[in-house]
Formats: sequence, structure tokens, C-alpha cells
Amino acid sequence: MPVATEVSRPTSRRAPRQQIGLIEWLRKNLFSTWYNAIITIVLLYIVIQAVTSFVSWMVTAPGWPAAFTNIKLLLTWTYPVDQLWRPQAAMALVLLLLGLSAGVWGGVVRMVAFGAAAISVGIGFAAFTFPDLPDQTSLPGWLFMFLCAGLLVGGDQLARRLDKRLRWPLIIAWLLSYPAVILILRGGLGLPIVETKLWGGLLLTLLLAISGIVLSFPLGVLLALGRRSSLPVIRVFCVLYIELIRGVPLVTVLFMGALLLPLFVPGGESIDALVRAIVAVTLFSAAYLAENVRGGLQSIPKGQIEAARALGLNVFQTTLLITLPQALRAVVPVLVGQFIALFKDTSLVVIIGLVDLLGAAQNIVGQPQWLGTPGGVWRETFLVIAAIYWVFSFTMSRISKRIEDQIARSRH
Repeated sequence: MPVATEVSRPTSRRAPRQQIGLIEWLRKNLFSTWYNAIITIVLLYIVIQAVTSFVSWMVTAPGWPAAFTNIKLLLTWTYPVDQLWRPQAAMALVLLLLGLSAGVWGGVVRMVAFGAAAISVGIGFAAFTFPDLPDQTSLPGWLFMFLCAGLLVGGDQLARRLDKRLRWPLIIAWLLSYPAVILILRGGLGLPIVETKLWGGLLLTLLLAISGIVLSFPLGVLLALGRRSSLPVIRVFCVLYIELIRGVPLVTVLFMGALLLPLFVPGGESIDALVRAIVAVTLFSAAYLAENVRGGLQSIPKGQIEAARALGLNVFQTTLLITLPQALRAVVPVLVGQFIALFKDTSLVVIIGLVDLLGAAQNIVGQPQWLGTPGGVWRETFLVIAAIYWVFSFTMSRISKRIEDQIARSRH
């Protein structure tokens, strides 16, 4: 009786990488020819001179106190000193929810949470330089920032133990957090009213950016779906809206929101300037977001829609369960890029009388006590502002990269 023999299949192995030393790498990549060597030496000299000059200026620049002694103006502008505990309470609430969400969902949410913790600690270190304000009823800035980082980490650890029991309560809490934050900041229900004209700095920048992102997302999705609708009235309205808004700059939309929006209010009542800015930013961002989502919807193969109909799913179920989730995953990098641009474009609200982070920096540069500083203080102040913008933008870009990696792994 013949005995079956097992045939061994050849295993595919990667070829070993060729290891080269540092000297060999430099010779091969930077000094391979005489003209490459000259270019390398010239560029190296320029880089060394630029770095040494920048470091020397960083160490000896006399304008750093202008930014760090005005950290309160950069963060909250002229928000009343005796009410600073309210922005702190609003921030603590959001960071606690973020920490709990990190423990429940993990992944990208945890990355966002620890990015927020790092930013809080960084601002806390910067706040070491600004003295305690008189009549201040809130915690010192540096202590509060470290407590916020503790709330994030503590919420993460607590949610890991409770896990699924917190999912729906957290979703409801996030939906209620936006009106709760507005109520805490503005007042009412027993709290004294703080007019929005006193808000500013980083507080106003974050509020405008988050409001624009949160409110424009569902509106943009609806516009994208409406543009693909089979109903002519809905489709034409969505097309006209998207093309009209995309055809003008954000500055124009802000002016329209500031000047024309009150005309639509019955009785001639005035609308708060912050509300006008939020409405303008939301309408502008929704038009661009709609086109991005529509591009994602067009990338879905028609065979999936036909298969969903064959299974008995109606149009609403097919859109909600099949096409829309895939479209949003496909355009994640574009959406995050748009959100980063929106975060930076909030600086344009200064033209309608609001003082955001950049507007606060401009006012600090014009303070009389810094007019006699050699060379002025604008370089140091605006470098601090640029660093703040970069930290938030870089954090959002890394979150986008993490989401892309997770999507790529899920497809394999």
C-alpha cells in the first residue's frame, strides 16, 4: 500500500536588508559626487547659521514676558476674573467626558484624550509664569491644567472598569454637553450673565471651531444626500446653496452673517455677534463638507446598493447602514483637513468685532508698557500664538492618521 508523502511547499521569505554604516550612507547619499558634496556643505552651513541665530534669539529676546504675563488675555480675553471658575468648570466637564469616552471606546478616542492631556499640561507649564490675579475665585491656571490632565486619566481608568454600562449614558452626556457649556459660560438659572462681548482668546477660538465642526457636520451630510436626491426641488436647492457658498470667501459670509442675518429676525431684534459668527462659520463649512461627503458617496460601487435592495432594505436603511458609513470612512483625511482649516480660519472673526486668539495677541502687542521694548514684542507674542495653532492642528492631523491606519487594518 503506497504511503502518502507530504510535499513541502517553498516558503516565501523576504530578502535580508543590506545594512550600511553611517559613513557609507553619507558617502552614498550626500557626497557621491563633487557637486553633491559642495551642495551638501553649503546647505549644512546655511542650516547651522539659521538654527544658531534662532536659538540665540530665543534665549535673548526681551519680549517673552509680554506673552506669558498676559496668558489670561490669550486664554479668556476680558472674561470677568471673579467668574473664571466657569470656563474652568466647562473645560473640566468636557475633559472628564473625553476621559470616560477613552476608557469605553479606546483607539482613536484614547489618542484624542491623551493629546488633550498633553496640551493641558503644556498650557499648565506656561501658566506658571503668570501671577495669581486679584479677587480670583478660580484655581490657579497651572494647578487647574494639571487637574484636567488628572481628570482625563482618571476618567479613562474608571470607564475601563465599567465599560459597556457607560456607552449610552456617555452618548447622552455628549449631546447635552454643548448646551451645558454655553449655559455655564454665559450664565442663567441662578448664575450671573456674562455677555459674549467679554469672551475672547483661545476660549472663543475653540468655541467657534467646535461649534462649526459639530453643527456643520450633520448639515453637510444632509446637503450631500440632498444633492443626490431624485426629487428635483431638493436637489436644485442643495446645488444652488453649495455652489453659492463655495463661490465666495469666508470673509464675505461673515459680513453677510453680521449685516444680513438681523434682517430675517422679526421685530428688528438684534442678534448676538457670537451667534452670527457661529451661523456664518457653520453655513460656510457645511457647503464644503457636503462636496467632500458627496465625493465619498460616489466612490461606493453601485453593486452594493443593488445588493441592499435585493435584501429588502429601503432607501433610508441603505443610506444609513451601507453607503454613508463607507463614504465617511473614505473621506476622513479630507474632512480632518477641512476641520484644521476651519480652526485656523476662525481668526477672521476679528472683522466683525470679536477678539479671538489672534486678536488678543494683536491687542497685547499694542499695550503701552511694551512700546519701549527693543525690537518690539510682536515676534515673541505671535510665535506663541503660532505654537498654539500648530499644537492643535498637529494633534488633529495625527488623529486623522490614526483613523486611516485603523481603517486600513480593518480591510485586511
